[in-house]
Amino acid sequence: TTQQQVKIAGEIKDFEPKQYMDHKMARRSGRFAQLAVAASKQALCSAALEIDDSNRDEIGVIVASAGGVFEMGNQEQVIEARGAHRVNPLLIPKYGAYMAAARVGRVLGVRGPNSTINSACASGTDALGQALNMIQTGAADVLLAGAAEAVVTPVGIATMGVLGALTKEGNDDPQRASRPFDATRTGFVLAEGAGMLVLETEERAQERGASILAEFAGAGWSFDAADDTAPDSAGQALAMQRALRSAGIQPEDVSYINAHGTSTQLNDKAETAAIKIALGEQVARRVPISSIKSMIGHSGSGAGGVEAVAAILTIRDNMLPPTINYEHPDPECDLDYVPNEARAHEVDVVLSNSFGLGGQNGSLVMRRYHE
Repeated sequence: TTQQQVKIAGEIKDFEPKQYMDHKMARRSGRFAQLAVAASKQALCSAALEIDDSNRDEIGVIVASAGGVFEMGNQEQVIEARGAHRVNPLLIPKYGAYMAAARVGRVLGVRGPNSTINSACASGTDALGQALNMIQTGAADVLLAGAAEAVVTPVGIATMGVLGALTKEGNDDPQRASRPFDATRTGFVLAEGAGMLVLETEERAQERGASILAEFAGAGWSFDAADDTAPDSAGQALAMQRALRSAGIQPEDVSYINAHGTSTQLNDKAETAAIKIALGEQVARRVPISSIKSMIGHSGSGAGGVEAVAAILTIRDNMLPPTINYEHPDPECDLDYVPNEARAHEVDVVLSNSFGLGGQNGSLVMRRYHE
């Protein structure tokens, strides 16, 4: 990090890919794909779903990722220094974004639908929403869906830093660097991560005696059609409204909002305004909202998958994660952001937001499962 202005990131420490795949497969997989496989195996274990010859043809995979876009760029140095013939012949099959879903499918040996989604920071939420549609339309009965990202690289940090998206004030105190909705916020902390869910029809889950954590009730999408980097509240509100309508949920029934909450000045202000538009200001003021990016950073395309897992856990545990480092109220961010401490709270319906660089917006609705 000697030449970097930003010297902190959210890294997964002590990750050993060979715990989840054989040595040869691990060596031929980008880190993003390794994380996708690990999260998928953990999801299967949590769901107590065993894969065998009776079901492997019916299980599909949808993973959101930007892939190894920054690693691929490093090969230009190889060409300049050693010639084009020295480029890694496995570059595309190792770092192509599609390899996250492909690796999951191959390691698990499942032959259902296999797809990749890439819509910037909305990718993970998009992947889960597309999976919901496939389940609802009968295109698949069981899907492993979510997101994985590993962009904590020199190029990734430099690019996002020059863009002005990363905070440069947390180098000496990383735990206080990310402060969504706080008036003194200066940007997010780039992170890596993966979150995968097992989605299946209610009938199939009941037949195998699954412990159902939540009902995936609805999804909504929109596009700002305004600016590449500045978010638009009206566009974001449309995604939330469409997700609620898809789920048959009224704004007053929302128990908690998992915010996109990146800790940038523009995003947090726009999202606050969008929540007021989507729910109505009176309802918006009484619904608790928080951003776990304050604690784990922003994993880009991976964020929607990781945060969907967190949202489901709020339903299971009736406990809201806090927005830490919230110390200076912003008059333009004036809602309840569950500041600094987790809060016990009865949670029946969660609205989860993801908004992408470029203007893509996605929202999910998950609710407590009742037989």
